[in-house]
Amino acid sequence: VTANVAHIADIPQEIGGDHVPDIFEVRGEVYMSKQDFAALNAAQEEAGAKLFANPRNAAAGSLRQKDASETAKRPLRFWAYGWGAASEVPANTQHDVMRQIEAWGFPVSPFLKVTDTVEEMLAHYAEIGRQRPDLPYEIDGVVYKVDRLDWQQRLGFVAKAPRWALAHKFPAEQAETTLEAIDIQVGRTGKLTPVGRLAPVMVGGVTVTNVTLHNRDEIERLGVRPGDRVVVQRAGDVIPQVVRNLTPEVEREPYNFPDTCPECGSEAVAEEGEVDVRCTGGLICPAQRTERLKHFVSRKALDIDGLGEKTIDQFFALGWLESPADIFRLRGRKDAILALEGWQDKSVDNLLASVESKREPDAARLLFGLGIRHVGEVTARDLLKNFQTLPALRKAAEQACAGDDEAFAEITSIDGVGGAVVEALGDFFHEAHNVEVWEDLLSLVSPPPYVVETLDSPVAGKTVVFTGKLATMSRDEAKAQAERLGAKAAGSVSAKTDLLVAGPGAGSKLKKAQELGIKVIDEAGWADIVEEAG
Repeated sequence: VTANVAHIADIPQEIGGDHVPDIFEVRGEVYMSKQDFAALNAAQEEAGAKLFANPRNAAAGSLRQKDASETAKRPLRFWAYGWGAASEVPANTQHDVMRQIEAWGFPVSPFLKVTDTVEEMLAHYAEIGRQRPDLPYEIDGVVYKVDRLDWQQRLGFVAKAPRWALAHKFPAEQAETTLEAIDIQVGRTGKLTPVGRLAPVMVGGVTVTNVTLHNRDEIERLGVRPGDRVVVQRAGDVIPQVVRNLTPEVEREPYNFPDTCPECGSEAVAEEGEVDVRCTGGLICPAQRTERLKHFVSRKALDIDGLGEKTIDQFFALGWLESPADIFRLRGRKDAILALEGWQDKSVDNLLASVESKREPDAARLLFGLGIRHVGEVTARDLLKNFQTLPALRKAAEQACAGDDEAFAEITSIDGVGGAVVEALGDFFHEAHNVEVWEDLLSLVSPPPYVVETLDSPVAGKTVVFTGKLATMSRDEAKAQAERLGAKAAGSVSAKTDLLVAGPGAGSKLKKAQELGIKVIDEAGWADIVEEAG
């Protein structure tokens, strides 16, 4: 969307002044004011075009226009709220960097404020909430951030969010309506998700017609049935949800959650300890096959342009796409694709070029794209950091599930990987059809060994375990340091452990390391290694 962003008037075309870094990525949010949204919808109505549901959708749709000149016609605005890549950061605190970004000509929220206590934070939150109805734009909450950048760095990130920032949402607006029906949707993992169909109702400026009911237990908790009057809200002003049921339970029979898959008729069951009901049909279930294909080409998996949901559904119906490997056979169907309505030479060439560009895919993305239960985006990366290649991972998983304690220990020693992941990998490779899909796919693509760029250090390529109390850093910080130095940060000691960093209170791990003859150092020794690596 870069070409489109260039047409937003709030964003300066160039910046100047002293101390401008060579590279500085400004991050922010594109929005549309309430007044501009009303004017846009009035123009849409006059032209007989579709109206936008809310300013958020209008801004997103305007930003994604393929023709930048169309985006230029839309009244988009911009707030800067942070930064990403930077060759140099111009200050030591969040507030001071934001003021520098403002000095460069980027709009910054007038509510940006430094507070010293929790009471001051909550008072500022309350004041913004008081002004919220009269603001010229829509907001759904406030974000608190640790001001010192060195503290932000120490706190770090979890998979999808920083530990040094917290969103505090405003209470959601609620409305009453009728639950007209409950439909069951089958996802790529076989999960049966109940979706409530509502009589249309306006909630927070948006017309809501559908709401997720999450799972069987949530339906039982709410006691909802088709025909009930319910209270709904938009969680975080975004996701519609049922808050409570207004219809007494005695008026009709409870809803019976299906025990068979609505797509393939296979038995639908909940595993022990889980609330989700899943279809047992696996890859014979058409819903799972198409959804798995859509997941395989999605942005965080192989990211193949041109294979959208409608195209996958179309190619699947024609029998061209049965498994991920079939995607890499599409070049043999160029003439057949051209014969379909809506396809031209350029669009087919672009699709096939996108497919061919993934012949040597990132191994972690490929693993994530296969949709194995419990193997998400982060877990896939963690597994490949340790095993580097997919065949090595498969071998270890099969050995672990066959009772090899050493293989099981190696996998579960990876931080964040437990027995559930090992079991899921074992279940995947135990299924003959999955093995067929795996081998067919790897006969057509060649993912290179997964190697993470790291600093050159004495522990690069070695396995490090931390135990005991660390005085100068948290355990997560220590593990992050190890990974940055090219080491594998494991959670338990085994014969493959190269180094144990032991603080006060070290117990069984230290004893086992000594028995195995593994090198042991203290926290100060680890600090010397980190400093030496730079």
